[in-house]
Amino acid sequence: MARNTQVSADHNAPPITQQLAQFVANHPSRGWSDAVDHEAHRTFMNWLGCAVGAAHHEAADAALAAVNMLQPAAQASVLGRTERVDMASAALLNGITSHTFDFDDTHLKTIIHPAGPVASAVLAMAEHLGSSGREVIDALVLGIDVSCRVGNAMYPDHYDRGWHITGSTGTLGAAAACARLLKLDVQKTAMALGIAASQPIGMREQFGTMTKPFHPGAAARAGLMSALLAQQGFTASPKALEAPRGMMQTVSTKNDWNEITHELGERFEISFNSYKPFACGIVIHPSIDACAQLRAQGVTPEQVVSIELKVHSLVLELTGKKEPVDGLQAKFSVYHGCAAGLTFGYAAEEEFADDIVTREDMVALRRKVIATVDDSIDEASADVTAVLKDGRRVHVFVEHAIGSIQNPMTDALLEGKFHGLADAVLGKDKTSALIAQCWTLGEASQLRDLALLATPKRP
Repeated sequence: MARNTQVSADHNAPPITQQLAQFVANHPSRGWSDAVDHEAHRTFMNWLGCAVGAAHHEAADAALAAVNMLQPAAQASVLGRTERVDMASAALLNGITSHTFDFDDTHLKTIIHPAGPVASAVLAMAEHLGSSGREVIDALVLGIDVSCRVGNAMYPDHYDRGWHITGSTGTLGAAAACARLLKLDVQKTAMALGIAASQPIGMREQFGTMTKPFHPGAAARAGLMSALLAQQGFTASPKALEAPRGMMQTVSTKNDWNEITHELGERFEISFNSYKPFACGIVIHPSIDACAQLRAQGVTPEQVVSIELKVHSLVLELTGKKEPVDGLQAKFSVYHGCAAGLTFGYAAEEEFADDIVTREDMVALRRKVIATVDDSIDEASADVTAVLKDGRRVHVFVEHAIGSIQNPMTDALLEGKFHGLADAVLGKDKTSALIAQCWTLGEASQLRDLALLATPKRP
């Protein structure tokens, strides 16, 4: 039987693969503003704290056990642990831990968590190569620009189809960043992007399981390997991204090429990065913020008859788990987020621990949250009313939650978050020294001191 092989495709797409390769290979070092460079340091520090904080999570234990079955060579550090593994496995493991708590950075336009794939690949390769801190920051900025620009071009269609956009675009960003570290020329950088284009990673079905944080780790490993293959002469299609049956047109019907080419090298997507004050899906943050404000106004769980929550439909689509059974599921429960915000006034990793999620008072309070869809409310906002036993109704509307671009976390708040994640793993003094290293990373001649600080003392 004959097949209909016609596809709706853009046969006149610009040479995106080549244009991005030229950008990555040829853009001058530190070819951006001081503000962009500072944001790169903030991004790296936030990523590092998240990775160290989750270093001994059961997901990290399982992944490391699997990696050690391969008997990897000791090329790079596993952050927050004493073990060393090959650089591809380090990229995988550090990518997993950086996203395990769902506490990492977010490019709000696309919901990409850009540092996980890119920084994990960069640090692993840079540690092995002996790269300078400036080379690391340059690679981070350029790799994140590639992944987020491709994300801009495909979002929301690509995401709505079920792809976890962090993994699918992160592979490209990691490949670009590693190609830059390896100092590949334009042709080989294009090959690295082409190889990576055949490895988009991650489906949204996996949210709430260990496989979600596997996505940025796998993307980091795939991107790093793509660059190493290209360095050795491995080939790919020179139009692997934009061709009618290339990556982008295969995984998305929306491809706005202008989102990639417009102001390329002038506007940097890392400038639009945001950092989470709460350890869960970003769309829950406005609801947590609102309930924390209710608590600050004197509302207590014991007073509450119900919590009326109005949010955009995407919030319930992504985080509508009413009865989470563990911490991983609770990170995708706006109901638990509201309960945590009102009970604790905050929602760091501790508030998503299994024993908190299953605690009787938390279960009871979650069940008092009545969530309804109101698409006149922005995805980044929340309308919350606490109905109290004495008949009062206390209302809070959050337009932009803390941590958003409009209401960003300060450098001091990021340092506090880092301490909250890393002190228990490294100790307070070592964590403070590591934070100081992060702020001056662009001036470092090599990464040995940072890697040592991010590793606990051997028993």
